[in-house]
Amino acid sequence: MTAVQGTNVDIPTEDGVANAYLAHPADGQPHPGVLLYQDAFGLRPRLRAMADRLAGAGYTVLVPNVFYRNGRTPIGEVPEFIDPAADPTLWQRIGPVMASLTPDLIERDAGAYLGWLTGSPLVAEGPVALTGYCMGARLALRTAATHPERVAAAAGFHGGRLATDDPDSPHLGAGTITAELYFGHADQDGSMPEEQIRRLDDALTAAGVRHTTEVYAGAQHGYTQADTTAYDHAADERHWAALVDLLGRTF
Repeated sequence: MTAVQGTNVDIPTEDGVANAYLAHPADGQPHPGVLLYQDAFGLRPRLRAMADRLAGAGYTVLVPNVFYRNGRTPIGEVPEFIDPAADPTLWQRIGPVMASLTPDLIERDAGAYLGWLTGSPLVAEGPVALTGYCMGARLALRTAATHPERVAAAAGFHGGRLATDDPDSPHLGAGTITAELYFGHADQDGSMPEEQIRRLDDALTAAGVRHTTEVYAGAQHGYTQADTTAYDHAADERHWAALVDLLGRTF
């Protein structure tokens, strides 16, 4: 693996400043850019480690604190090892913060994050890739739809509520997507049942979007997050293989 350098950066947005983590090969040269969208538990050591691993494969990776309107990281109290069953108030604290990130705000913030990557000397010219986890998969799907000219590929892992009956469901933006997509769903994920997986696939197919859908047997929502009770090492390694393969085809 390539030597990696990680730094904290601030990203100006229309609504303030988003703190973020940037990881890149230590050679100081421009590399393909990847925007990594967090899960509900926020920017923390696990996501920094994931960004470092991806940077070691030759990419410049930006992980923004998408909850920046509620403050800089950490947002609220998140334990070092996350077990929602042990703390029934956890979702009560996080839920309203997640709900406050509306589709309009997601689109606006995505423009700021993508613009920052475009302006960085550490990012190679051209479109970037996205990868998102849990709620971050929704953000990745929306970003691919609302900024198609700036996104070459997007991946979503154990994403939830990607294809609901809501009038603003993320899958409804399929018609504008030009990127290649990959989804690694967890088959033990109540937030993304088979009906939604089919609906998402059907929308992408109808729109002519190049995409791959895989269902990880036995995996739970959150299977990539090693600091949670949902972690599944085999599924996580499968995710890394799929993501690196997608990026390799893209850049």
